[in-house]
Amino acid sequence: MAPTGRKGPSTDPGKGAGRGLTVTLKRTAGRSVASQRWLQRQLNDPYVTAAQKQGWRSRAAFKLIELDDRFKIIKKGMRVLDLGAAPGGWTQVALARGASHVVGIDLLDIPPIPGAHLIQADATDPEVHAKIIELLGGKPDLFLSDMAPNTSGHASTDHIRIVALAEMALELAFELLPVGGTFVAKLFQGGADKHLLDPMKKRFESVKHAKPPASRKESSELYVIATGFRG
Repeated sequence: MAPTGRKGPSTDPGKGAGRGLTVTLKRTAGRSVASQRWLQRQLNDPYVTAAQKQGWRSRAAFKLIELDDRFKIIKKGMRVLDLGAAPGGWTQVALARGASHVVGIDLLDIPPIPGAHLIQADATDPEVHAKIIELLGGKPDLFLSDMAPNTSGHASTDHIRIVALAEMALELAFELLPVGGTFVAKLFQGGADKHLLDPMKKRFESVKHAKPPASRKESSELYVIATGFRG
């Protein structure tokens, strides 16, 4: 099924998602406790079920849908850069909601998405920056980043990794965004350091935070929505 656009049924993960049914897995030899918990959580997650039924590549698509419903960040005909795009859910949403040009970039390979340009590369490479602008036909009106590091379980180490990714995304946004552009990125509670937010407040007209309903309650993630880039 092809994903639908704004205000379509794709905004409601509850429809056909099997709410009220709980799947319990028996412990299988060779499967770690962490893997067991992750698999059971996936099987009982209505957003995972809805994403599969509606054709989104990941449950994360609903996070962008919910952010867009609230802040109206995706506008018809705009150019969109999706950083850390794999497996492609946010790229799908951007296209379904009216973006005319979308470039998704990730270190991981992303299976083709009709209508999108997908690049497997390091976004910090200056040659990649030129390629992005070439494929978009100009600078991105909307810069999206749902990047997150692989967690180690060591709080201070994970904090450093999270901040480093956020800094990289923000620096790239400062370089690529045109005046009036929008920046949306994943941060973490406790990881949205003052030295990250202060530059945003100086360079954007509005900086807001939100935790969309699709973000798991136990997750410390939240999103920053910065609009009106001053250049």
